[in-house]
Amino acid sequence: MKINTIKTLVFGTVVLFSISGCTNDFDQYNQEKLGGPENFYADFIAVVDPMKSMQRGLQADYQLYPNLSADMYSGMFSTASPFNGGVNNLTYSMMDNWNNRIIARQQDIFNYSIIIDNAAKVIYEGVDFTGTFAVKKILKVITAARVSDNHGPVVYSKYEKPNPNGTTDFDSQQDAYNYFITDLTAAITDLQKVIATSATQNVEDKSSLKNADLVYGGDMVKWAKFANSLKLRLAMRMSYADPVKSRQYAEEALASSAGLITDNADNALISVGQSELSFIIYSWGDCLIGAPLMAYMNGYKDSRLSAYALPATDSSVQGKYIGIRQGIDLLNGKTTYGGFSQPQAKSANGDYFSATDGKMKLFTAAETYFLRAEAALRGYTGAGDMKMNYESGVQQSFGEWGKSANVAAYLANTTDTEAPYIDPKNADNNVAAGNPQLSTITIGWNNTDTNERKLERIITQKWLCLYPNGPEAWAEQRRTGYPILFKIRKNDSGGLISTDAMIRRIPFTIDTKTSLYNYQQALQTLSGPDTGATKLWWDKK
Repeated sequence: MKINTIKTLVFGTVVLFSISGCTNDFDQYNQEKLGGPENFYADFIAVVDPMKSMQRGLQADYQLYPNLSADMYSGMFSTASPFNGGVNNLTYSMMDNWNNRIIARQQDIFNYSIIIDNAAKVIYEGVDFTGTFAVKKILKVITAARVSDNHGPVVYSKYEKPNPNGTTDFDSQQDAYNYFITDLTAAITDLQKVIATSATQNVEDKSSLKNADLVYGGDMVKWAKFANSLKLRLAMRMSYADPVKSRQYAEEALASSAGLITDNADNALISVGQSELSFIIYSWGDCLIGAPLMAYMNGYKDSRLSAYALPATDSSVQGKYIGIRQGIDLLNGKTTYGGFSQPQAKSANGDYFSATDGKMKLFTAAETYFLRAEAALRGYTGAGDMKMNYESGVQQSFGEWGKSANVAAYLANTTDTEAPYIDPKNADNNVAAGNPQLSTITIGWNNTDTNERKLERIITQKWLCLYPNGPEAWAEQRRTGYPILFKIRKNDSGGLISTDAMIRRIPFTIDTKTSLYNYQQALQTLSGPDTGATKLWWDKK
């Protein structure tokens, strides 16, 4: 097993330095990471470098989170490596020293945000960083939303506001989501304000963002679209828990002058250099493709298959696309299953898993159309035509992966369904035709279907388009129940997590329980015990 160990920052709000306190640590960071004072005004490096670190931090420690949790639970990925003797997250035995990375990475990213705030105050006093700070706000929402979609309660609005006793309170997930929407709306307003200025105004702000931006190279119009698209995503996530606000926020996003990401040219992809998945998959062999993903794609004769996975090399399945079922007895590990299909991500615009020019997928045009399709299903104003949105989502996804020539035939397919799963190593893992763990949903749109059937079709295709964004795919699967996934066969939770109900969240870890975070207060915002069985606030279906 090759799992990186990355130092976890101190918990709580007493971080690298306080907003109003001394700057010794700040000065040391500047000297070590940015060079001497003479460099501070060179391209606003004291803001630019920590902004880059915020973005790259979203894939830091990727194996422990999300690959060995959300990625696997999404059905997109699996592994042949029997970590911890085969008793681990994949068999619902929660690995504390894996799952603690979720909050640790948030702390890293939020602490970089504080460094930026101090740089602006101490070094660049008087410089208007409105646009740059709007992007920073969006990055914080992305980060905190990922934490919340795993744990539920999250330290967000009070991250820099400790209690008199030194502890820091959590926001309930419900409150956090409303804060996220408020902050995204504010970020959009700020970005549009800077966009509307002349070329000779906000020069420092535009220059700093151009140098710091690993997604859009400083294009604030695209960032505003991205923020608005995220607002629509979060609004739809609330659809079962708070349908009134879900409608309100979604309709605001649909009507916003900022627009939405509706073309692959505007896809939000972080340029990370070396994708951490490049060595997790190809060097270590610790990540293979998930059985459900291959079952759907094989059944649908989906031409994106060759972009998502490599053919198996094992003699029993050589040349086929086959994944590993999650939560099984891996027998002899890689010796048994190591030759099953490896994941890849060869898009029309490059290899997302590249060791030199990798991309981390945050949001694409396809997702926008599927969100709009669901919004139309729910009767939200401004969503547009349901069928048109659904088909546009599929078309954009096929375009993302360079398979546009095949999309018409795919959308016309009204008969094919998910394929049965046959495990040549252990027939006990098979999911045969007729098994309720296999979906019967087809591809082609059918206006006469029930709304629930339409929802399954929308979300199943949305799930396919989200690849390789496992965290978002797992969140949507829990919210809607789609796509239908295979259940684990080996449950090591000791009765804490139901095999049938499947894992609903990731429990807090010892690091959080013993930190300056107010863990007892967080428990009060959960709808049940701090286990993997307790549903999140938005998980109300």
